[in-house]
Amino acid sequence: METRLVPYETLSLVQKQQLDTLQVHPEQLAYSGDIYCALNSLLVNPHPDAIKGFALLADDQPVAFLLLKRPPCLPHWADEHSATLHAFQVDRGQQGRGFGKACLQALPQAALLAWPEIKAIELSVECDNFAAMGLYLGAGWVDCGEAYKARVGFERRLSCVIGQGELDSVKM
Repeated sequence: METRLVPYETLSLVQKQQLDTLQVHPEQLAYSGDIYCALNSLLVNPHPDAIKGFALLADDQPVAFLLLKRPPCLPHWADEHSATLHAFQVDRGQQGRGFGKACLQALPQAALLAWPEIKAIELSVECDNFAAMGLYLGAGWVDCGEAYKARVGFERRLSCVIGQGELDSVKM
């Protein structure tokens, strides 16, 4: 099965309609939100160059979605030279098939194509979200060693340092 991470705006009308049906498990909603909130924040944002949406396609069918943000939409905990990952969702019927890992592997190149000046991608994850922590750490993200009080409980900041090498490999 071929997978590729593509910008939301490049999706066909049919793919956008398919993406609208993406659902996560109910217990994951507190962490990722739902597809409607994610798409709303993408499509009605007053800073369209500061938020980018990406869909993971598996044989041209959307199976996952995520948002990346840049200033002025960065959260308080993020470094100004980074992009931050939000609303990361893998369809519940597709979970456990490696699509989350595929997103994370393709993300540095996609982020650099969108914003060549960024130095890292960062995210915040609730300390008790063990599945997400395992996914991110297993994909090479680094725990920055900082926890902060969030809406509910504490969150950790994780980082994936990226550089020009990822962008060069895309251009080849």
